Amino acid sequence: MTLFPVTPFRPPDANEAAEMLPDGLVVAEGPDGVITTMNSRAEQVTGLRAEEVIGRHLRDALAFRDHDGQWWWDLASPWQGIATRTGHREKLLILPNGHEVLLTSRYLRRDRRGPVIAVLLSLRDAEARRRAEASHSALISTVAHELRSPLTGVKGFSSTLLRRWDRFSDDQKRLMLETIEADADRVTRLISELLDVSRIDSGRLRIHVQQVEVRPVLDRHVERLTASGVPRDRLTVEVLPGAERVWADPDRLNQILANLVENAVRHGEHAVRVRVAPAARPDEEGVVLTVDDDGPGIPENQREVVFSRFWHGHAQGSTGLGLYVVRALVRAHTGRVSVAESDLGGASIQVHLPLPPGE
Repeated sequence: MTLFPVTPFRPPDANEAAEMLPDGLVVAEGPDGVITTMNSRAEQVTGLRAEEVIGRHLRDALAFRDHDGQWWWDLASPWQGIATRTGHREKLLILPNGHEVLLTSRYLRRDRRGPVIAVLLSLRDAEARRRAEASHSALISTVAHELRSPLTGVKGFSSTLLRRWDRFSDDQKRLMLETIEADADRVTRLISELLDVSRIDSGRLRIHVQQVEVRPVLDRHVERLTASGVPRDRLTVEVLPGAERVWADPDRLNQILANLVENAVRHGEHAVRVRVAPAARPDEEGVVLTVDDDGPGIPENQREVVFSRFWHGHAQGSTGLGLYVVRALVRAHTGRVSVAESDLGGASIQVHLPLPPGE
């Protein structure tokens, strides 16, 4: 038996430990606040080199300003501030070189009311926050557009009917009222979608499962889409024997189908097919809902990304939240959703809704 020498474990020293951190770290020590440590991540975040910073006073080396233009260390004042202060929560600050930094500070004292002996700064790049803010701004813009479009139709048709009611035939009135109803439903679905995103993110999404007749649900979606101007011949619906009923929350099933069918109409060239069939795999029970289109399809390397928030694909005119909500709703039914290539030439989105336990 060959024995290999074992190198004893040596704990890293302070500088080595600082380099292991994912965030930037700056340490200022003593009553003068002289910087003694700056890891490489802090150099990247601030755009400053450690040799330019170490040995200088914190106030001079990292001359942060807030977005009101005030010097941050005049406001924070670690050494002259309240004796019980332990630090500051994350704050977005700006360096003279233009770098925006998310700063969190911690003040170390030997006892609770003693003088500050060291200040620890955790630094993070603000780029991720800027991207998040840009995404939220884009979402607000898209939501505003999505709300304005149907509301314009509702306002236009309702005003026309009120002013010129006697000039229209019953068929014309019915068509305008159906369009108003379809646009109002669109606004309601958008608001529900935004509320559901909040519930999903906070873990408050709830469902109430029961048996639902599939065909009437699908027929209502077809009627709604045709009332909104989608040609009837674009839509094909198939309900195979054994899949006439599905165990689902009726309202959530409506949301799932509305998002999937509207997504197929938006991305497809012409044909959209909705097919409901019994689960084909021998190890599964339940129903599989499949929505196919003849659009450009979804590349294989993006078939998971489509279920993330704010995904838009090639077509515009959506919040990018629909498939994110669909996956959360399907998972709440203990089901799964996946994307494949359709025999129509575009995308095929398949939703498996299992039987509830004991059925």
